[in-house]
Amino acid sequence: MKSWPLCFLAAFGLSGCHVSVNTEPSATIEAPGAPEYFPTQIVANPPLPFAEAVRVGEMLYLTGQLGTLPGTTQVATGGIDAEARQVMENIKAVLERHGTSLDHVVKCTVFLADMKEWPAFNAVYRQYFPNHFPARSAFGTTGLAFGARVEVECIAWVRPVAK
Repeated sequence: MKSWPLCFLAAFGLSGCHVSVNTEPSATIEAPGAPEYFPTQIVANPPLPFAEAVRVGEMLYLTGQLGTLPGTTQVATGGIDAEARQVMENIKAVLERHGTSLDHVVKCTVFLADMKEWPAFNAVYRQYFPNHFPARSAFGTTGLAFGARVEVECIAWVRPVAK
């Protein structure tokens, strides 16, 4: 344990005061380990230059998901409702592949090609989070990959693997 003089206390007429501060760690904090990168399941030529998800410790960072049909770059037809539903199904599938679920999502970022579609997106989104709503941001864009109407990226907690 170290003791440091608090010189700034002199300005308050408290010169000569000392405080003891414990500088020794009280608990061991383990580093989360190296990131694990999981390749995308989307088949494209050329291959897409991003991971499906990256896990660091107990956190899983999902790449932005579009309303594309599983394993393809083809956007679901039927407008914002169909795309929003497909986006959420894609997120659900990625989370489950990596040992977590929508119940453990802590943050989402939503990108919309048209902010006028925000209420329609929200109507679908809320169906996928019946127990809690994650922290969230939403942005309007000037365009999304493959002509999509919506893209959503998420961060989720993953239960630790028993050792």
